[in-house]
Amino acid sequence: MTQATTPAHVPHASATSTGAGTFQSRLAIGGREGQDDILADEPVALGGLGTGPTPYDLLCAALATCTTMTLRFYAGRKGWDIGAVHTVVTHARVAGQTPPDQFSRAITLDPSLEPAVRDELLGIANRCPVHKTLTQGATVATVLAA
Repeated sequence: MTQATTPAHVPHASATSTGAGTFQSRLAIGGREGQDDILADEPVALGGLGTGPTPYDLLCAALATCTTMTLRFYAGRKGWDIGAVHTVVTHARVAGQTPPDQFSRAITLDPSLEPAVRDELLGIANRCPVHKTLTQGATVATVLAA
């Protein structure tokens, strides 16, 4: 058995069905129940109520957020003032492709940045922890709670 490393903040989330519709769930993220609760759901076209982001929306949000944070952190360590970073992530399932899930990421940086800095930041984007998790894989241990 491999021993897990424990960061200062252990990322976690919980989801509880609300009883409204088939899919609607209330999410508590980061152990701040009641403070950051959001609803997650599926679109009406898929049988949901359309009251919140889908699980894949949340996964896209995790990659977009992590990318933006990683680039800002890296630039700060280098002493670079890069201004705002904007990251958009989309997800699609591509039939016949292995793996079928494809994430597309578009990063907007200040156009006045030197090309070498922009290129370096583009490479750093692939080092964000969520990107690594998605591309390198992860294990999921599941237990039935009491």
